[in-house]
Amino acid sequence: MLFLLTSVFFGGTFVAAKAGLDYFPPLLFVAFRFDIAAVVLLGYAVATTPRDELLPRTVRDVVGVLATGVFVIGLANAFLFVGQQYVSSAVGSIIFSLNPILTPVFAAVLLADERLSRRGAIGMVVGLIGVALVVQPDPATLLGGGALGKGIVFLGAVSGALGSVLVRWADTDLSSTARTAWALPVSAGLTHTLSGVSGESLAAVTWTPTALVALGYVGVFAGAAAYITYFGLLDDVGAIQGNLVFYVVPIVATLGGSVLLGESISALTLVGFVTIFAGFAVLGGESLVSELRRAYAAASTRWQANDVV
Repeated sequence: MLFLLTSVFFGGTFVAAKAGLDYFPPLLFVAFRFDIAAVVLLGYAVATTPRDELLPRTVRDVVGVLATGVFVIGLANAFLFVGQQYVSSAVGSIIFSLNPILTPVFAAVLLADERLSRRGAIGMVVGLIGVALVVQPDPATLLGGGALGKGIVFLGAVSGALGSVLVRWADTDLSSTARTAWALPVSAGLTHTLSGVSGESLAAVTWTPTALVALGYVGVFAGAAAYITYFGLLDDVGAIQGNLVFYVVPIVATLGGSVLLGESISALTLVGFVTIFAGFAVLGGESLVSELRRAYAAASTRWQANDVV
């Protein structure tokens, strides 16, 4: 459920961000997004989390908050929104979907308990092929012009992958809700600073109903709600499997674009959906086999104990 909710919330970000960038400077758009998300999530955290579990108490707690606020949320979104000015949603989606490929690279260095097996690598590659079929980028467009925008979006994927592994490495005692509630003000402060340094101005904002709807979505649904589900997912399954949501995000973005923006869905896109699910089947099969082996080992231990008795 966390996986599906996160995919839907984040997938809608591409549609809302593309619409909102017509009315907001990119970094200021991201900063406003975090302002709204911080208020909503802090209120939720105060209402649902005991006071003694809400405050960071250890160095690891602080590291987890900073890794979340600076890398996973702040810089990843800043790079993404700035890069989307120069590339299409399709190209941006497939570049940002490199996140699951980058995560094992950082995990191999920082995490002793998370390694990508050969079967897992195959599943990820199959999933990435499916993403390419869904977004159907023109090779001339993807590999040709707009190198600046593609490089900026790629930095966003790198930041998100590194940050998610750092969060796991910190092994904080804070709940994902409390950690994210403290991280969002860090992200807001960072992006407001970047916006000011880059010369963006509030006068450049055009306040229209479409702008307000886009900002509301990325702030509440793709912001506060999405971060609750995403970081809860990372806590449950780890950075490598958790970041597979970025394979499903292009599906949601494509369907959202079709319904809300009138974009067509080709037969090749449907083939891509099936391919992505095939990649998940490979990865899921690995997890299922591991669970069956553990269950068999536990059962064998019980049988041997009964024989001794």
